[in-house]
This record gives sequence, C-alpha cells and structure tokens, in this order.
Amino acid sequence: MANLKEIRNRISSVSSTMQITSAMKMVSAAKLKKAQDAITAMRPYADKLTELLQGLSASLDSDSGSVYADNREVKKVLVVAITSNRGLAGAFNSNILKQCTVLINEKYAGKQVDFVAIGKKANDFLTKRSKVIANHSSLYDDLTFDNVSAIAEDLMEQFTLGNYDRIDIVYNKFKNAATQIVMTEQFLPIVPIEGADNLSSDYVFEPSKIEIVEHLIPKSLKTQLYKGIRDSFASEHGARMTAMHKATDNATELRDQLKLSYNQARQAAITNEILEIVGGAEALNN
Repeated sequence: MANLKEIRNRISSVSSTMQITSAMKMVSAAKLKKAQDAITAMRPYADKLTELLQGLSASLDSDSGSVYADNREVKKVLVVAITSNRGLAGAFNSNILKQCTVLINEKYAGKQVDFVAIGKKANDFLTKRSKVIANHSSLYDDLTFDNVSAIAEDLMEQFTLGNYDRIDIVYNKFKNAATQIVMTEQFLPIVPIEGADNLSSDYVFEPSKIEIVEHLIPKSLKTQLYKGIRDSFASEHGARMTAMHKATDNATELRDQLKLSYNQARQAAITNEILEIVGGAEALNN
C-alpha cells in the first residue's frame, strides 16, 4: 500500500483537476446557452430558404438553370470539415475526422478528395492524410455571417470554375447538450427536391424565377454554411460541457476512493505504532 504522503499528494492532484474540470464545465454551459439560442433561432429560416430555392432551381429548364445546380460526373470532391480549435470535448472532433476518413476510403474511393479545414483539429489531422487547400481555424475568433460568406463565396467559385465536381460539408448537428449528430450535407451542386413543380406553383415570382435564382441561391448557400458552422459551434460547447461533467464526476469518485485508502493506511499505521509500543512495554516488563 502506498505511504500516507503519496496518497495525500494524489488527493491534492485529483482535487485540483476536479476544480479545473468543474470550472470548464461552467464556462461551456454559459457559452452553450448563447450558441444554442443562435442556432435555434436561425435553423427554421435556413431550412425553409434552402427548401424553397432547391425547388425553384429544380423547376427551371436545364438551359436556364443555375450554374450551382450543374450536375457533373464526380471526379474531384471538396469536403469542408468543421471541427473545433481545442480538444477536451469527448468524441466531438474524432467523430468528424472518422467521417472524413470514411469519405476518403469508401464513399469517394478512387476519386480526388481535397479538404477545407474549419478548426485546428481538422487541419492537424487532415494535412497528414490528404490535401488541405484552405485552413480557416481563426474563424472562431470572430464568427460572423460576413466572415463565413467569404468562405462560401470561395467554395462557389471553386465549383463554378470546374475545380471540383461536388462539395460536401461535414459537421456536428446540435440536438442537445449530450447529443450531436454527424452530418454530411451536399453543398454543391444544389440537391433538387421531389415535387419541385408543385412547390413553385404555390408562389408568384417577381421579377422572374431566373433572376431570383441568380440572386438568392448564393445567399442560401452562404446561409447553409453559416448554419452548419453555428450548429458545430453549439455542439462543441455541449460536448465539452458533458465531457467536463463526466470528468468532474470521475475525479470526485477517485478522490473519495483515495480518501478511503488514506484513512485505511493511516489506521494501519496507528495500529502498527500501538503494537510496537505494547510490544516494547511487554519486553521491558519481562
């Protein structure tokens, strides 16, 4: 059994770790509330806008359709991998990186697969396994729609120039603080939806469908990317809060076990001292 000093040192170390994890949990909980409110507020708007414009684009003739709906033979793929800049968030980052590996080795096997990394964890992992054409880890320092729009515009340009035939987004969709769902969404070309003709017939378009497509689809794509990053941002804080809560509970349990071991060792030491004293007294008496 470890001596008393070693156990006291371990108790002190575990207690310090518990204070750190508890503080990180509270910080993530505070940030989660703001991030959750942001994604909850914009998700209905983003989903409806995407649905409407997908249907509108699909209802146009092929000659007049949007360049963003151009379906080509997929030879070159660009994947936008959205992770965080920091760890200590459970499986939040590893789930995204596993999905990226699946895309490389299975879904797009034999095709050229490049990446845009949003988050330091994605950049560090993917640069060793594939080509990362852009790293936007600093985006989280100032996460605004304008900054995300600049990234979306670059993605749209890569597609329209023919540099890539398909662009996907991989991110964690926020469900609740304990649950994040790994999503792989097709960013470009625009995915047509069933019943597009019926959808467009429910609306009166002014000035025309084509002009609406030309102006609103780029805005819709920017909103789609912004929603994905916002989803991931909220998921990160939820995952970190949950991970730190579990870490705090584990540290508390370990501390209690160490205290029990300390008390047992102290009791054994006192008993041995008493036995030595009694033994010495008996030897003197004899």
